[in-house]
Amino acid sequence: MTYDPNNIFAKILKGEIPCHKIFEDEHTLAFMDVMPQVDGHCLVIPKNGSRGLLDAEPAVVAHTMETVQKVAAATVKTFMADGFQIRQYNESAAGQTVFHLHFHILPMFEGQSLRPHTGKMADHAVLAAHAARIRDALE
Repeated sequence: MTYDPNNIFAKILKGEIPCHKIFEDEHTLAFMDVMPQVDGHCLVIPKNGSRGLLDAEPAVVAHTMETVQKVAAATVKTFMADGFQIRQYNESAAGQTVFHLHFHILPMFEGQSLRPHTGKMADHAVLAAHAARIRDALE
């Protein structure tokens, strides 16, 4: 399987599709998931295109994980979560639907379950507000 440079995350990186940006540096981009399974559900992607974890350069993974750690800390702080999940899927059999390496950050609370991934987009005003709150926590 090869990397498709026209996947939705590649289009976000090229500015062809908008996103609710949380953080960006020379290596990574973090933004809100438009179909969140919990409030504060966000994604971190490398700017270097790779299909998944196994075809990514180790340096790309390292830079991406630095951003995951930074954004996860801000997300937990913002939502006063009891904990968080990091999810990363590789290939269809594992649940990957966008074939660009990415990490999900899900702030969690005791007893909370995830909303189903129905394909329905969340309210963009809510996503924009969540992104702004997480950005504020990064500063």
